[in-house]
Amino acid sequence: MILVKIGGNILDDPARLRSFLVDFAQLQGPKLLVHGGGKIASAIGQRLGIEPVMVDGRRVTDTETLELVTMVYGGLVNKQVVAQLQELGCNAIGMTGADANSIKAVKRPVGKVDYGFAGDVAGTESINVPVLETLLAAGLTPVFAPLTHNGKGTILNTNADTIASVLASALAGKQVVKLMYCFEKRGVLSDAADETSVIAQINPEKYNYLKETGAVHAGMIPKLDNAFAALKLGVKQVLIGEAEALKSINGAGEFSGTTLSLS
Repeated sequence: MILVKIGGNILDDPARLRSFLVDFAQLQGPKLLVHGGGKIASAIGQRLGIEPVMVDGRRVTDTETLELVTMVYGGLVNKQVVAQLQELGCNAIGMTGADANSIKAVKRPVGKVDYGFAGDVAGTESINVPVLETLLAAGLTPVFAPLTHNGKGTILNTNADTIASVLASALAGKQVVKLMYCFEKRGVLSDAADETSVIAQINPEKYNYLKETGAVHAGMIPKLDNAFAALKLGVKQVLIGEAEALKSINGAGEFSGTTLSLS
């Protein structure tokens, strides 16, 4: 199966989102989609007088912000994506981690920063694999918003990259899983200012070198950390590239982005 994660830069662009969803709907076999939506949440929050508070690229989620992201991620963004997939003949079902108890998380402990109602997924044991298998076997395509729950009645705002990684890892115990992170760049770049400097292959040794030299930094590090964690837990392949490269999963040319492996 293929599990795909899309971020805000695709969701913010109606034409690009539409093109991506056309390609996603045409993927053969079981599939699952995880989406973000942070920029949309920030924009709507500002219209409501809720200013985003970010620390190291992560959103501080107080009570008011939790209400905002629950509405935007689990409502507006999720249902717009599901509705478009239905139009395209893909029988999608919108999900958060609370639905069918599919993803449990714990509230992030307070350290130097109190991230509020931010959720950390403990591991693959936090995923309700039988429920996901039932949905996939029924021909449904789960579309996950980046929201989990703590089992005690509270929704938690959870990083979409992490959700994608843990979902892929949990499902890899039962079937062959490919994980693709779609974002605004063609892949992992050796030079952030040069769109053509895509690194075709990255293994753990090369990843450490890229971090040491500063070629990979900031928000790309947690994305790659999640990707390598998934590989170590049995995911067959992790791909990082622009949304348009999704076509190559169906055999339409070679993948133009970055492929991650353990060797």
